[in-house]
Amino acid sequence: MPISSGYAGQWSSLPVSLTPWILEVIQSMGFEQMTPVQASTIPLFMRHKDVVVEAVTGSGKTLAFVIPILEKLIRRETRLRKNEIGALVVTPTRELATQIHSIFSLFLSSQPAKPSSCKTFDDDLANKTSTNVSASAYPPPLLAVSSESSPAQDLQNFLSTGADIVIGTPGRVEEFLLGKGRDVVNAKELEILVLDEADRLLDLGFQNTLTRILAHLPKQRRTGLFSATMTDADALSELVRVGLRNPARIVVKVQTKKSNGKAPLKQGETTAKGDVVEERRIPANLQNYFVRCQASEKLLQLSRIIEHEVSSKKSSRFIVYFATCACVDYFYRIIKSFLPSGTQLYSLHGHLPPTARTRTLNTFASSPCLPSAPSILLATDVAARGLDLPDVDVVIQFDPPSDPKAFSHRCGRTARAGRSGRAWVLLVGREVDYVDFMAVRKIPLQERPRFRHSDPNGVIEDLEVEDSQVATALAQIRQALLQDRALHDKAVKAFVSFVRAYSKHEASYIFRLKDLDLIGLAKAFGLLRLPKMPELKDLSRGSWEDASVNWDSYAYADQAQEKKRLVEAQTAKQKVEDSQKRKQAREENKKANSAWSNKSLQKEEKERRKEKKGKKKEWIKSQKNETTGPSGTKRALDAVDEAIADDDDEDDWAELAREERLAKKVKRGEISQDAFDAQFSGL
Repeated sequence: MPISSGYAGQWSSLPVSLTPWILEVIQSMGFEQMTPVQASTIPLFMRHKDVVVEAVTGSGKTLAFVIPILEKLIRRETRLRKNEIGALVVTPTRELATQIHSIFSLFLSSQPAKPSSCKTFDDDLANKTSTNVSASAYPPPLLAVSSESSPAQDLQNFLSTGADIVIGTPGRVEEFLLGKGRDVVNAKELEILVLDEADRLLDLGFQNTLTRILAHLPKQRRTGLFSATMTDADALSELVRVGLRNPARIVVKVQTKKSNGKAPLKQGETTAKGDVVEERRIPANLQNYFVRCQASEKLLQLSRIIEHEVSSKKSSRFIVYFATCACVDYFYRIIKSFLPSGTQLYSLHGHLPPTARTRTLNTFASSPCLPSAPSILLATDVAARGLDLPDVDVVIQFDPPSDPKAFSHRCGRTARAGRSGRAWVLLVGREVDYVDFMAVRKIPLQERPRFRHSDPNGVIEDLEVEDSQVATALAQIRQALLQDRALHDKAVKAFVSFVRAYSKHEASYIFRLKDLDLIGLAKAFGLLRLPKMPELKDLSRGSWEDASVNWDSYAYADQAQEKKRLVEAQTAKQKVEDSQKRKQAREENKKANSAWSNKSLQKEEKERRKEKKGKKKEWIKSQKNETTGPSGTKRALDAVDEAIADDDDEDDWAELAREERLAKKVKRGEISQDAFDAQFSGL
């Protein structure tokens, strides 16, 4: 049942009046009228209908199930026992569970000590009244997430408070119902099950967990699926599996009228002839912009967008989204020098401890801020879905999300509950095709040219010309990195994590790594040198120059970390020296312990020498035999002397003679054969 956006009437226009104290809380929150999703969902959900609700972010989906849950439990004929639960809400993240828990707590803390009489809400008895039988206040809700308590503490809190409503993440809810709480928690009286951000629950792989939870719950219950992005492919096809029965689908559409020079379509107006009605999946009061720039200019453009918003729009609260936790962690430390003075920075990502995430989110949401002292939250998609931060003025996406469905959720952190807001996204090169991709998903984007340095409201027209301030920004970041080697480590980790995430983008035909200017990106990150990674192996460095750094003396600011680095460096140096020594020792051993082939050559040389000496003896003997008379004898002796004088192997003669002498001793038994072999093993 598609319905148009806007307000859908007073709360009193519901088929049956709400409980008075619930209505008072709603009005104290500033909600004088219902939104379309509330007007459509609340009556159906309370009339025993399963619902699938798809509505843009900030349209009031949370109250659309909080109010029916409270009214259902209040209107029960009998109160739930201490170990029974009446409603269960399952969410994908701790932050969203905590937020929903706070809304339930707000309502239940405002109830009177003795609930007053209220009207029933039944198909057949819509106009009959009955008095609630209980004279005591309803117990506070139970929050079951890992950041708040352990499973054992959840059970202890449940039994001590007698909570009727449980809000939690899938894993903790499963442990609460089927783990430690199997024999303690009674779910037979469960009235309502809500799966908030249902598509995200499925995307995160909680199908099996949800199946086990649903199998444990009673069949006679109301089930509601709520999300801002729910398509036939990723959610409706799962309805049978998650246990809905003949659900009513509620889709809230945003429509705007596009005509020449005319104002946008107002509530109650009909389209004039020639007007074009455009459907959108983002709030009508959200202005969505994109800036096309070079990769090296992203940080500069981010800072100039913030400066533009502060100066011209008087914006004071921002959320900036990055692709990875490492990117958030790094830019949180180096971005402040690029922002207006007095800026308060906050960091939120999934690698932070749960308590730190909750504390950061609460501090950011409650901290006072002015255009002269803006508050900026740097975050990943952990802060993209469901979080109600009503006074966020601007959302900036430094990196488009890997999951395209997260785009509208990010934008939806601003322009909530009827307020106006602006969202920006930075696109590099081929990424501009993402605009058409979003248009197909009914999320229109309007182009805004690059901002100039001298004038934040001016623009740079030529996309092929790199901003002249890139080199200055690179030097500025490098100067900060040189103060602490830990920042260099974070820069490299952030760069590598971004490249890895980019290569796994779901819209891979748009976000192709081979089309990304990695050198320009390295400049935006302010790297001192390019890291060793396969993606950069064969890349032309172009205008890139490594920073001049003495890496041996480049130190950590933290003394303990620096001491550890020095020890590791000394250990590495010692390993190199030990390796060289071992190599040298192996070469020396190789020379000392000659190979078998070398010994064989030595043996052959020995035989050659023996043969040569034998020939010399025979020649000398023949010379002696050929001479007669004194003159002949003299000639023979002279020839022998000449032969000996000309012989280069005179030492071999002596060695051979010694060998013959020792051989004779072996025959006589004066020395052993082993001793003989030891003497001449080298020959």
